[in-house]
Order: sequence, then C-alpha cells, then structure tokens
Amino acid sequence: MITTPSACIQAEEGSVAKAVLMPGDPLRAKYVAEHYLEDPVLFNSVRNMYGYTGTYKGKKISVMGSGMGIPSIGLYAYDLYSFFGVEAIIRIGSTGAISENVNLRDVVVAMSASTNSNFAVQYGFQGILAPTANYEMLDYAVKAGQEIGASMKVGPIYTSDMFYNADPGLNQKLRDYGMLCVEMETAGLYMTAAHLKKKALGLLTVSDDVFTGEELSVMERQESFDEMMKIALETAWKTID
Repeated sequence: MITTPSACIQAEEGSVAKAVLMPGDPLRAKYVAEHYLEDPVLFNSVRNMYGYTGTYKGKKISVMGSGMGIPSIGLYAYDLYSFFGVEAIIRIGSTGAISENVNLRDVVVAMSASTNSNFAVQYGFQGILAPTANYEMLDYAVKAGQEIGASMKVGPIYTSDMFYNADPGLNQKLRDYGMLCVEMETAGLYMTAAHLKKKALGLLTVSDDVFTGEELSVMERQESFDEMMKIALETAWKTID
C-alpha cells in the first residue's frame, strides 16, 4: 500500500487512474465499475467507500464513492488529488430541478456551484469565492451529450449543506437567481479542485422537481443514469492524456 496521510483511502501505488468518476453512493460506484468498466479491480474498501479501477476504450478510469455532503466529498477529493495522482474528478449524481426550464431526466452540466456552505472560509479568500467547473471538461461533456442526443442543460447550480432547509422561501430565491437545480456536493468538489490546481466537473441527472414534486420511476432513473454515464466516460477518456 502507498504510505500517505490519508486515513480513508488505502491503495496500491498506480492503482488509481488519473480521472475518477465520483457518485455519492459507494454501492453506485460498484455498479458503475461492474457495468461500465472493463476488468474492474477494487482498490479501496476502507469504511466501505468502494473505489474501483478498470478501463474504458483502452484507458484506465476509476470510480469511487464520495459520501453525502460537502465535508465528505471534500475529504475524498482532497486525498485523491493530493496523494494518489488524480488529475480530474467528475461528480455523477442526481439532483432536484429548480428552474422551470429544467425537466425530469435532463442531464445538468454544472458550470458553477453557489452554496450556503462555510467550506470556503478555510481559504481566507477576500469576498465570495465562486467555484466553477474546468472549462475543457465542460466542453467535452457538452459535445459528448450532443453526440448521443441527450437532453442537457448547462448553467449554475446550488449546493446545499441541508437536505431539509427550514427557510420556506429558499427554493423560489434560487429560481429567481437562475439556479438550474439543487444538490449537496459539487461546490465542495470545485473548491477543492481550485485550491489544488486540479480539474473537476459536476454531471447531474434530474430525478425530481422541487416545486411540482414530480419524480422519476426506478426504470426512468436508470435510463437517464445511462446517458449521464456515457457522457462522463467520454469526458474522462478525453481528459486523460
């Protein structure tokens, strides 16, 4: 095993690819590895946060769970970037639609991620840090989505520290300021990547609508997830040298 300061990832040297797909659920990481990668090998199981490396079109790609919320994805992303040679992380997850122009099953490409988290205070940044995606990866994702005819939306999203927010007017405020959707991890990933001078992108499948209460069935979620995975894999493949 590599000797690193990481208490959460134990992996053999060279076992993690330069590009990592990162769903929140570690069991979803296992599913991705088994269904989308060739010859996947488990490289981490500490705290049951499964990480796998396989190949896609001849290139090594990894997938690993991030857990839920900014603190969790911030921890795992930091360790992957800092100790295991990772250059790019693509968050793949579900999201709730906020904008009237975002529909169920859309794939949202997060151009930026506003947040109510205090995560950025650690950087001593004067003003408000505006975390954004890596443009190269964003461009790859948009083109990959266009090639398969996916319904995509590109724009700002909102990352919340709270799943249940006590402010009854928050969702309308987010809509008024142009947020496409709400989730719980992307801003933390973008901030960590910026701090470490690495690459990051958030790809999100719209599974429900915050205002109408509509939500996808299990089958519809899987079909939409497949589109997001194709986009993520193509983006990772193009990002790797």
